[in-house]
Amino acid sequence: MRRVRLRQGTGREGGGSETLTASDQTKTRANAVITVHTYEPAAYDEPAAYDEPAAGPVLTSIHVEESFSGDISGDGVVEFLQAARADGSASFVGIERVTGTVAGRNGTFLLQDAGTVQDNIVSGDWFVIPGSGTGKLAGLRGTGGFRANLGEGAHVHLDYWFE
Repeated sequence: MRRVRLRQGTGREGGGSETLTASDQTKTRANAVITVHTYEPAAYDEPAAYDEPAAGPVLTSIHVEESFSGDISGDGVVEFLQAARADGSASFVGIERVTGTVAGRNGTFLLQDAGTVQDNIVSGDWFVIPGSGTGKLAGLRGTGGFRANLGEGAHVHLDYWFE
C-alpha cells in the first residue's frame, strides 16, 4: 500500500506526493484482484436487454458476484446498467456492496462504478459512496479504478481514507 498526504489545493507537488482539494487526510492505495464467480446472464456477450430499440444502443442489466483478494479482501455483489452498441463497445454504471476487509478493518461499503467496454477491455472508475461504510469500515471514503480483459479478473485500486 502507498500512502499519500492530502493538502488543500490542486495539482501535483514534487517528490511524487499528490495535492488534492481535501481536508488534511492521508490516503492509502489498496490494490486487489477481482475474480468473477457469477455473471448473469451467463454469457458475457449476451446481457439481459430491457430496452432494444430498432436503432441505437441496447439497454441491458447485468448481475455480478465476485471476490476481492489483496489489500481489499472479501466478496462483492453488483448490479450494472449498460448501454451496449452494435460494435461490441458499451458504457455502464453500477453499485456494488463489498463485504470484507480493508486495512485489517472489517465491514461493508458501497462502490459506485462508471466505465466502458472497448475492444474487449473493461475499464472505469469508482468511488466509495459517502456514509455507506459499516462496522469497522464506517467513515470509509475513497476513489479508484479497475481494468480487465472481458471475462478475466480485474486489477483494481482504491485510494482510501477514513473520516
